[in-house]
Amino acid sequence: MLDVFTSGIMSVWLEMAGMNRDQLNRTSQQMWESSLSNIISIERPDPAVEAIVQQYLARLSSRGISSASQGVWIEAGPFTVANHRGDIPLSAASITKIATSLAALQTWSVNHQFETIIGATGPIENGVLQGDLVIVGGGNPFFVWEEAFSLGYALNQLGIRQVRGNLTIAGNFSMNYESEPQLVGNLLRQSLDSRLWESEAATQYVRSGSRLPKPQVQILGSVQYVTSPPNLQPLIRHRSLSLAEIIKQMNIYSNNPISEMLAETLGGAEMVRRLAAEAAGVSVDEIRLINGSGLGHENQISPRASVAMFIALDRHLRDTDLTVADLLPVAGRDLGTLEYRRIPPHSAVKTGTLFDVSALAGAIPTRDRGVVWFAIINRATGLDALRDDQDWLLQQLVNYWGASDVLPITLTNNLDGTRPALGDLARIDRVN
Repeated sequence: MLDVFTSGIMSVWLEMAGMNRDQLNRTSQQMWESSLSNIISIERPDPAVEAIVQQYLARLSSRGISSASQGVWIEAGPFTVANHRGDIPLSAASITKIATSLAALQTWSVNHQFETIIGATGPIENGVLQGDLVIVGGGNPFFVWEEAFSLGYALNQLGIRQVRGNLTIAGNFSMNYESEPQLVGNLLRQSLDSRLWESEAATQYVRSGSRLPKPQVQILGSVQYVTSPPNLQPLIRHRSLSLAEIIKQMNIYSNNPISEMLAETLGGAEMVRRLAAEAAGVSVDEIRLINGSGLGHENQISPRASVAMFIALDRHLRDTDLTVADLLPVAGRDLGTLEYRRIPPHSAVKTGTLFDVSALAGAIPTRDRGVVWFAIINRATGLDALRDDQDWLLQQLVNYWGASDVLPITLTNNLDGTRPALGDLARIDRVN
């Protein structure tokens, strides 16, 4: 009954619109089918695609890899066209970051910025802050050298050259993907005073191409961490890159600290799991998480849930100026985890790797079926060969459906992931 219904769904809707499939140009057909895939997904196997998947599994089997430990799910338009153990949760490694991305976007807008407040416990007299310099973190997981350099410059612009008191840190503050308070404090202290720079900081300043003068804020006291900030006079509000830009960088380089910090700020792995499952419309039983990064075999996601999360991202972003290609590495454009891969051009994907896990999921553009969503999860060793086989599978799908000569809107991009505006003074505001 469902097959009868869904087989006629498109023709009925097209007739209502006064057109048929032959009248649709290729671009509108891709947009139509992409939209329909977010309304309903029905099991309707494509024998040719199933044969390709079986060939793929045979390639693994020839190396002694059991098909029982592999999962594949492929959706084309409104139909699930191939499924091998697709509803079984498997160790998915960094596909977990898609759950974290989706949960973050259920909580904050794509333009959300994490704020860090910098204040003082005393007056500024003749270039000397007569008190403590206080940092109140707001959960920015991407505060790195360049951000600290510009912060030091902003303090110099306020007339602060020396801090007679301590560097006091409160709230949720991290730097260079580190969160241990004393280490973070020492990194920040060094970054604010170029006379203390060691090779890493000096090298990063040069690489950043910054035109700002090197900061010089000498802190005479010690580094302290407090659970709640003291009474202070706010001086500066530092705003992070947008959430979309942070997620993009997290996914391009599969950055584990960023994803785990985001997950903790969201309320932990269980909250990420529930938010992602609800947004994707799948059972929480198909998403099992112990953190937000995917480190550890206990992070398990079914291929079906992986695809559903990608589609949920696409659906969520339709009310914004962004697409999934703005949040994920794109084949042929972004390096990071896609370097040396042979994934079809313009595909927006996420990789996942543990020592015995290789996963790949995302979207590929095709001529005949528009955007095709997929997830491939492997549990075996020999990672290079597993990646080659995943790329082979995607290439076979494009060969079958044809390469798209019109890039679907879902896979166009607006953010340049190669040039995040780290250290931009436009995100630093004086409070008074």
